[in-house]
Amino acid sequence: MGRERDLRFRVVTRVQRYLANPVSRRLPFHTLVETTGRTSGLPRRTPVGGRRVGRAFWFVSEYGEKSQYVRNIQADPRVRVRVGGRWHHGTAHLMPEDDPRARLASLPRVNSTAVRLVGTNLLTVRVDLAD
Repeated sequence: MGRERDLRFRVVTRVQRYLANPVSRRLPFHTLVETTGRTSGLPRRTPVGGRRVGRAFWFVSEYGEKSQYVRNIQADPRVRVRVGGRWHHGTAHLMPEDDPRARLASLPRVNSTAVRLVGTNLLTVRVDLAD
């Protein structure tokens, strides 16, 4: 089972990195989270599916702490989130105590379905928005 999960992770992350994410980042109203690269210090933009609730933005990482953007958040929680074509500054918090499957039920359906299908280590992320 571990080998199958590792293969799925490698295949999905390559498809995301080289095909899906470059296209999604160019769509003006696609939701993005921008982290700071923990090694390069450069901005890294990752398409995510989430929802703003009041002054917070919630989403679920399909690979948890294996995701590069989650590792960037661990190194520097200051992020920006593009929602509805507008950028917001915020502070990201990893929420391992939150039930990610229950959280997915409250988030956009298409992305949530994809995360459930390919995810192997779901992790909820909350971004407290400053503006």
